[in-house]
Amino acid sequence: MPTHYTGTVEEIIALNTFIKLTRATESLNARLAAKGTLGNLTITQFGVLEVLYHLGPMCQNEIGAKLLKSGGNITLVIDNLEKRSLVKRQASPEDRRRRTITLTETGRKLIQEVLPVHVQAITAEMSVLNPQEQSTLANLCLRLGKKD
Repeated sequence: MPTHYTGTVEEIIALNTFIKLTRATESLNARLAAKGTLGNLTITQFGVLEVLYHLGPMCQNEIGAKLLKSGGNITLVIDNLEKRSLVKRQASPEDRRRRTITLTETGRKLIQEVLPVHVQAITAEMSVLNPQEQSTLANLCLRLGKKD
């Protein structure tokens, strides 16, 4: 659905591109969610586990920055993961105000189980684009995301 905004050619192109990008992202996420590849994890919970699995222990602020989520949102997500014994908070020996978040063995096992299934679902969804198109899209998204 194109924009109904009446503006300059540049504005209309920008709005139509934004609408298509947003709709494509929402549609892709809805299809992935319908496949149930994350089990009983939310996408943000999955993101936290995946970041800790690949990058190792880090503080909540670092996790939030990696996932582009607010501090309050990350706190709630980590609270819920901690209740399920998937992560644990540890006080930093250098700074008592800082807490490091680490995966528990249960959390590690869960992400090792869920990640390959989710990757397969993403791969299947992205297969409508050939590898060169996927690379082009990735580069364009990277450029757009890093715009200063």
